[in-house]
Amino acid sequence: MRITRLLLPVVSLLVSIHVGISCAQAAGLPSTVADALKRSGIPQSAVATYVQDVSGPVPRIAINSTQGFNPASTMKLVTSNAALDILGPAFTWKTQVYATGTQNGDVLNGDLVIKGSGDPKLVTEKFWQFLRQIRAAGIREIHGNLILDRSVFEDMSYDASRFDGDPLKPYNAGPDALLLNYKVFAFHFLPDINRRVVNVSVDPPLGAYPIALPVFSDGPCTDWQARMLPVLERNSTQFAGAFPAACGEKTWYLHPYQMTSAEYFGLVFRDLWADVGGIFKGAIVDGLVPPNARFVTEWQSPALPEVIRDINKYSNNVMARQLLLTLASDVLKVPANPERGARVIKTWLTGKGIDASQLVIENGSGLSRSERISAESMGRMLVAAFQSPIMPELMSALPLAGYDGTMRKRLLTQTVAGRAHIKTGSLNDVRAVAGYVLAVSGKRYAVVCIINHINAPGGQAAHDALLQWIYENG
Repeated sequence: MRITRLLLPVVSLLVSIHVGISCAQAAGLPSTVADALKRSGIPQSAVATYVQDVSGPVPRIAINSTQGFNPASTMKLVTSNAALDILGPAFTWKTQVYATGTQNGDVLNGDLVIKGSGDPKLVTEKFWQFLRQIRAAGIREIHGNLILDRSVFEDMSYDASRFDGDPLKPYNAGPDALLLNYKVFAFHFLPDINRRVVNVSVDPPLGAYPIALPVFSDGPCTDWQARMLPVLERNSTQFAGAFPAACGEKTWYLHPYQMTSAEYFGLVFRDLWADVGGIFKGAIVDGLVPPNARFVTEWQSPALPEVIRDINKYSNNVMARQLLLTLASDVLKVPANPERGARVIKTWLTGKGIDASQLVIENGSGLSRSERISAESMGRMLVAAFQSPIMPELMSALPLAGYDGTMRKRLLTQTVAGRAHIKTGSLNDVRAVAGYVLAVSGKRYAVVCIINHINAPGGQAAHDALLQWIYENG
């Protein structure tokens, strides 16, 4: 007994040394990942990595994990996780319709008022159904104006060229409480070889919006968008360049940034209202629901999990912006702005015992040069999410490696394909992955790996190697 007692401290010391060695070994990057980084010219100091068993108390890998890194679009995980947890998976956005004045039969002698709540997915076909709903409520002819109440979001100035100097890009559309069709036009080009003209149609349909057609060209289909020279103005669009017939049928999505949100909404409303048999000749103006207005009907968006699926599977930046502002308006009950949305998320993370000191949120989408988060904060958030009731909704919204979303073309020949739900992030000098990997052992791991370096575009091989390593060795 005495010998046993004498040996206990020695055994404890040896166990401590062994555990210490194991932890030190676990803290390093796998050799396959380190080699891939080296081949890409990316120093490990530019990489933040955090890997943890979702059922375990400590990380398997933690490197530079407490430093703030730009996460690019993996920031959408933070915004969508907070939304699921705070708003709940049954949450929907409601767009309401009110009327003023009197009504004689199906003729409204007053204004029609549409009040938005920030619905991220009010697209053309749903808006058409919404207008049919208004018609079914008994209104056909409007002898007044259309008033757009977008007061749930703060009136903010927005520069669509600020991020990358390309305001025509759809991802540069700003948030809007009455966002319609992501404020994007889809131009469809179809060359007619016999007549040597290029037919152009647009979605949403715009009967009163002239489009100057591009010149028919016999040249090769190379860099065709750069040769089109689009000019989207408030009242018309022209394509001053040429379209190569060799390209065949093409679609180009463009953001009419010079057009106000009210002008865009008005163009689409006029055309679709006529399409459902309505008559309207008034003005379209921003305003508030008058105190004496009467409720007519409302449109409900798809439930939050469907919206989050679009945000994360396809990395929709505009929808993520809407979601951040929705958090602010719903929680704080004041007109939303990004700063208030960021405050809601930081408070939420802190309430979970997760360090938010490195968190910087500009718009919640990751389309930002200034957004920051530590890999550990994001990793611990993913672990907490997996252990929460909203886990199925969050995980199913992430791209499945080798199958869909932004991961559909990656890891196709690797055994981790179909076993990793991963959100990707990509900016100049930034590459990131974050999500979950189901290892061959049956354990599931939360993983975050963020690269901030000029050679980051070459970091995909290292990310893929990490996901495969977790699958094989987790």
